[in-house]
Amino acid sequence: MITVIEQLLTRDEVEQFRAKLAKADWIDGAQSAGTRSVAVKQNQQLDRADKLGKQLGEMILRKLGNNAQFVSASLAEKIWPPAFNLYQNGGHYGTHSDAALMRLPESGLTIRSDLSATLFLSEPDEYDGGELLIEEQFGAQAVKLAAGDMLLYPSSSLHQVTPVTRGQRICAITWMQSAVADGAAREMLYDLDQSIQALSLDRPKDDPDIDRLVHVYHNLLRRWATV
Repeated sequence: MITVIEQLLTRDEVEQFRAKLAKADWIDGAQSAGTRSVAVKQNQQLDRADKLGKQLGEMILRKLGNNAQFVSASLAEKIWPPAFNLYQNGGHYGTHSDAALMRLPESGLTIRSDLSATLFLSEPDEYDGGELLIEEQFGAQAVKLAAGDMLLYPSSSLHQVTPVTRGQRICAITWMQSAVADGAAREMLYDLDQSIQALSLDRPKDDPDIDRLVHVYHNLLRRWATV
């Protein structure tokens, strides 16, 4: 399932991020690539220990924790500390898949990557190319969102970032382990939760039909969760 989280960051927050990142110490992105990915990765990134990257990453994590759509779509149990990357002058990331298990030795964190996320920090008209191309069952989907919007997509998918031929494409990326490992089950729970929320708007808080749907939702979650 591919899900767009609109305006995770407000316009003012995006501007604050961009102003700080304009002074950042970018390094060669190949340093964090795997043995096969290094051959197709050409970008820049902030070092994992970079203080600015950690500060901005913590802000993103707080926003995610308060975003009802993200919580519903991901059912995230563990989230990788957000990282920041920059593509320019033909920079790209060829077709690859994300590692199934990701380890952060300094914090003892290990996650199973169920979902990947890209938070766009550059407006689409600021750069040419740079589409996030995700291969799905019925073909490839190219995504280029407004600054402040985030895309959630399966970590198991093959994907790439096409070459940036003009301007700069700046994004934050992260991965998460879901409490529900099965993608199809997670999608059904998301659809059910979104329907419950929509139906609840015009009904009293003690509506028995809504209560029954909530009961079904939690029993399904109880059945499928792996925690």
